[in-house]
Amino acid sequence: MNATQPNKYVLTKLSDSIVVQRVLDGEKELFEILMRRYNQRLFRVVRSYIYSEDDVQDILQDAYVKAYTKLYQFNNQSSFSTWLIRIAINEALQDIRKKKRQLTNYGKTESLENVFQLPDTNTMNPEKQAIKTETKALVEKAVDALPEKYRVVFVMHQIEGLSNPEIAACLKLSDSNVKVRLHRAKNLLKDELFKTTHDASIFEFGNHKCDLLVEKVMKRIENV
Repeated sequence: MNATQPNKYVLTKLSDSIVVQRVLDGEKELFEILMRRYNQRLFRVVRSYIYSEDDVQDILQDAYVKAYTKLYQFNNQSSFSTWLIRIAINEALQDIRKKKRQLTNYGKTESLENVFQLPDTNTMNPEKQAIKTETKALVEKAVDALPEKYRVVFVMHQIEGLSNPEIAACLKLSDSNVKVRLHRAKNLLKDELFKTTHDASIFEFGNHKCDLLVEKVMKRIENV
């Protein structure tokens, strides 16, 4: 490797603010670092609003392109992830508004088979595989059944691991409101089913999907 060529591993360790500044200074290729850093989180948040995986990926593309074009507006008053989540949520809500006439059937027929990725079947016997598959099916059904305002908070907190203050900042709610919604969401789920949602693999955005999204967005911002 050329001595003057940046080490990719070192670049990925840079803080968000430094990466943002370097992108603004002309190193647009570093925007990929931010995407890969937050693809999983944004996917899960948007997936809390939108049932169709194809629509989710379209929204993520639009959100990233908008974030790139508005990157100069990021002022470090909040974390970059919070700023990015707000943009993604706004894109999701705009998409919902555009499809308002279809809301009566919203999310009733969309399969989530491609969202949930099971562990390598070679490491599981058929019985364990069947149990894992059934459990995830129950989890996805229970989470999707939650009213949106509870589902979003639940996914952000229990699945993605955001703190209450982070969620409050993203959704522009008070801390107490976040606590109330989270408590209500938990009560709407059966106790035993709620325990399984600590499995970090649900609402997973796998490597192939991550790579494809990065490729599409980087192409879109080439001439921005």
